[in-house]
Amino acid sequence: MDTPLTIVQITDLHILAEQGQTMANIDTEKTFQQIIKQIHHSSPPIDLLLVTGDLAQNPCQSSYQRIYQALKKYPTRTLCLPGNHDDVDLMLHYFSDKQVNCDKKIQLKNWQVISLNSKKNNATGGYLASSELTYLSNELEKSSHLNSLIAVHHHPIPTESQWMDTMTIENSADLFKILKKHPQVKAITCGHIHQEIESLRDNTLIFGTPSTCFQFKPLSADYSVDEKKPGYRVFSLFSDGSIESNVYRLKD
Repeated sequence: MDTPLTIVQITDLHILAEQGQTMANIDTEKTFQQIIKQIHHSSPPIDLLLVTGDLAQNPCQSSYQRIYQALKKYPTRTLCLPGNHDDVDLMLHYFSDKQVNCDKKIQLKNWQVISLNSKKNNATGGYLASSELTYLSNELEKSSHLNSLIAVHHHPIPTESQWMDTMTIENSADLFKILKKHPQVKAITCGHIHQEIESLRDNTLIFGTPSTCFQFKPLSADYSVDEKKPGYRVFSLFSDGSIESNVYRLKD
């Protein structure tokens, strides 16, 4: 029997400097903790928790310490990558042990997860530096035998929300040029968009995942907050390279 790997993605926590602070009328830390609790009580045993950026809203020592403490409550391997709101150096400092860290790559059975940093300094939109693209290309060259899932904060394809699509990865064409050479890449998953998407480009599945706090309304010309509840995404990765994925919302 092919028992799949279970990877859970959470994203866009937007944890504020002090407990109890709110954003878009939501206590972002409270919903983050509720999501984490629900994941560990309702999902199958988790092989990896993937946290895809914007962990903090205004990055500071306090916000990252509290995020780390919340993640460490559960004995789950956790991989964090930065979003446009994050401070990379602070993340590397506070998420640096064997359980919770910012490793660029992890191998699980015959799968690997590769994380990319799409943060562009002094910008809300995404960009993959040449060093990131070179890293990706080199790792894929070395591991053609491994099915691959790529995690990144910004979305590499449009969402059809005009205001949001000013913030895509601006050089995503360079990313897809690399992926065309490496069919072992089965999917890309992103955050940033605070909504659910699922698409296909050049035989690569592309997923977007809801935020653990407030959501953005799909297909909007201008900034608009949705009434949907906070959510997360669960991936089942099978040894033959196939993927099943579903989004779940906060029950409370």
